[in-house]
Amino acid sequence: MTEQLITLCIDARNISVEAGVTVAAAVAMNGSGITRLSVGGAARAPLCGMGICQECRVTINGRPHQLSCQTLCADGMHVVTAGEVAA
Repeated sequence: MTEQLITLCIDARNISVEAGVTVAAAVAMNGSGITRLSVGGAARAPLCGMGICQECRVTINGRPHQLSCQTLCADGMHVVTAGEVAA
């Protein structure tokens, strides 16, 4: 069985993952795992993994506040996190 790879762009960096991987997992595989900054500027990352805490919010294809833990990666998807800012 051949795995299907999906290529998406996270913070201007292309990454390939297997089909069925969530955006939160792809962000973690891409580096820091940071998805956003709190109002006070603290780095935040996914906590609950089921969309309740909303710490995983990112911008996907220009749409802000998307839950990365509940969104499957799609080929050509563009994701923007706060990871670059906090690094």
